[in-house]
Amino acid sequence: MATNAINKVPRRILGTLLSSLSGGVVPRVGAPYIAIGRTDEIEALTHSLDRVADGEGSTKFIIGRYGSGKSFLIQLSRGYALDRGFITADCDLSPERKLTGANSYGLATFRELMKNVACKSSPDGGALPVILGKWFTGIGATLTEEGFERDSEEYSLEFGKRIMKSLRELEADVGGFDFATVLREYYNAWRDDDDLKQSACLKWIRGEYNTRTEARQATGIRSISVINDDNWYDYLKLFTAFVRLVGYSGLCIYIDECVNLYKIPNRISRENNYEKILAMFNDTMQGRAPGLMIVFGGTPQFLEDSRRGLYSYEALRSRLADCKFGGGELRSLMQPVLRLKRLSDSELFALVIRLAALHGEYHKWDVRITEDNMRDFLASSLSREGADTMITPREIIRDFVTLLDLLLTNPDKTFADIVGSVNRTAIAANIDEAEDQAPTPAQAPQKSKITLDDIQF
Repeated sequence: MATNAINKVPRRILGTLLSSLSGGVVPRVGAPYIAIGRTDEIEALTHSLDRVADGEGSTKFIIGRYGSGKSFLIQLSRGYALDRGFITADCDLSPERKLTGANSYGLATFRELMKNVACKSSPDGGALPVILGKWFTGIGATLTEEGFERDSEEYSLEFGKRIMKSLRELEADVGGFDFATVLREYYNAWRDDDDLKQSACLKWIRGEYNTRTEARQATGIRSISVINDDNWYDYLKLFTAFVRLVGYSGLCIYIDECVNLYKIPNRISRENNYEKILAMFNDTMQGRAPGLMIVFGGTPQFLEDSRRGLYSYEALRSRLADCKFGGGELRSLMQPVLRLKRLSDSELFALVIRLAALHGEYHKWDVRITEDNMRDFLASSLSREGADTMITPREIIRDFVTLLDLLLTNPDKTFADIVGSVNRTAIAANIDEAEDQAPTPAQAPQKSKITLDDIQF
């Protein structure tokens, strides 16, 4: 099976991508290489990014069943945000990480977000020093253009003045004075090449001090508060204002696995978390958090359950429920909630073709599977009871990658030996078209076959 239609993918990325997919895990890198369908959802998210870059705020809820592509879409959107000059931070909620609660559960989420802060030049996280370095480099370049000699006393004095002038813009916000004070101390440590003090300031920004005494001893700042479970969201907004001041487009926060909030057994604790979501939603949608975009990923139960989901909290239900003109085939992707539908047959066919090409490239083998075999594989998967609405990309991907692995490691076996003969069904006739970024469901069965040359990678 030829793979010359696919552009070269870096081997490290390709190996990580295939390993993640075979384990049913969303790849953190390489997602664009298998991006099939979801064109409308991606367009809605990128439109929100453009608005946030102009100084607005936005909150989106990506809702879908397990394996439907929520986390994949989040990682894809994160990549688009980095390319557009945003800072991103992402985390998965868990029993120990929520938005608020006992044992500093909200602070744990903040710490995870700040650990995963990323920028285009540092996409894997840990980008705080890079962001601060860009700030200092930008000020230094401006001073050099204005004629200041880099080693002169005037240069050093003016550099400090520019730092203080920039930070005064942050002091008016809640927590802004402490935030600006720590950044000033970080600048002094950077100027004096004091790595220990720089590290202490970064720990404060990441919320890693538990008490004021601990923070004061480490940073040397006599009067300083700490980031805690009650104020971490205020500091997230401050960080948004700071990255925009530095020159980035804004901050995009991605919070996945929100079903863990739905699972909280205590009603009061659960509603406290929903109240925090409401505060975030109101801030971003009312213009009180310019440059901040928040994306939540969750299951339909997390959203719609009237006893324990977001709909159980009336203030959120009235904001997020579909209006009377929505539903069915009509979808407004301008609304806060993006519901993921099943990929069309043609999109799934394009996906397995791409997976075969990537598998062949990475393992350097001529994939022993024909397009008819792939049609039979999909026909078998989609003919199971309920598959027309319930089948997920995760199931298709795991099964197909496993099939490719078996063919590779058992050269004496054929496709038929492994999966057996599969009778053609009517579903195979619907797999008629597939395009790279926007495959469209067929309106009527056609006899034409797709070839590898039709898929442009």
